[in-house]
Amino acid sequence: MRPAASLVVESFVAGGENLPALDDHALAADLAERAGRLLLELRAAGGDPDVLRKAGDRQSHEFLMAELAKTRPGDAVLSEEGIDDKARLTADRVWIVDPLDGTREFGEPGRSDWAVHVALWARDAPAPLGQWPPPSPASAGAGDLIAGAVALPAQERGLSTATPMTFPAGDDAQRPLRMVVSRSRASDLVKDVAARIHADLVPCGSAGAKAATVVLGENDVYLHSGGFYEWDTAAPVAVARANGYHVSRIDGSPVVYNQEDPLLPDILVCRPAIAPVLLNAIREATHAI
Repeated sequence: MRPAASLVVESFVAGGENLPALDDHALAADLAERAGRLLLELRAAGGDPDVLRKAGDRQSHEFLMAELAKTRPGDAVLSEEGIDDKARLTADRVWIVDPLDGTREFGEPGRSDWAVHVALWARDAPAPLGQWPPPSPASAGAGDLIAGAVALPAQERGLSTATPMTFPAGDDAQRPLRMVVSRSRASDLVKDVAARIHADLVPCGSAGAKAATVVLGENDVYLHSGGFYEWDTAAPVAVARANGYHVSRIDGSPVVYNQEDPLLPDILVCRPAIAPVLLNAIREATHAI
């Protein structure tokens, strides 16, 4: 995969040689990129879309599980396509992966809004510098994400915590905010919030693809309240936090990972400067329901 813009998009390590020597950031980026390459090759062979989707989920999962077993044998793994081994709840390090985020889009010819997510949670993680909202004292020692990568294979680009960047300055005063939302299931709350702040809705596929458009400055807000899972957001959240973005639940509380129930009801990703406006609109919309 070649980066679309060298200043803002991670240039991934190629080939997978000497993976045990890679740090966690580089390993996450490398595995996401190579899984993405596998998926591109599978997609290029064509075939029935449903068969293609199932094969993509399975083959990318098997690749990631094998590579993590080889390079980080002592770590636990939570994968969308695997069995949820609750031993992860007492593990010190847990990889949270979505082998193919946007399976629907992967099976649609010409669509590029699908992704591979690879993130790492650690129990002894320090609070990320500049994290917003800041962690509460009660969350100290509860663990957090420490590395992550989102590969966008069909877009020939990806983002990772290996090379954090300065997020683009917004030009909000000159135009309506752009809110990236689900193609098929933007909730009434999301639509209400968009109406209150006069934001334009921008449909997009996978959660990783949505978050990437915000981190790259193509959109301003990623707001989702329809429910999803830890693997849908762990890597995008790690990347967004590393780049100084606001990431929270829609009530403003921190997003936490490696929970017993991996269900994550909602999320907000945006620049810190506009977070108060979004959170206030969310409160107003929630009270109006």
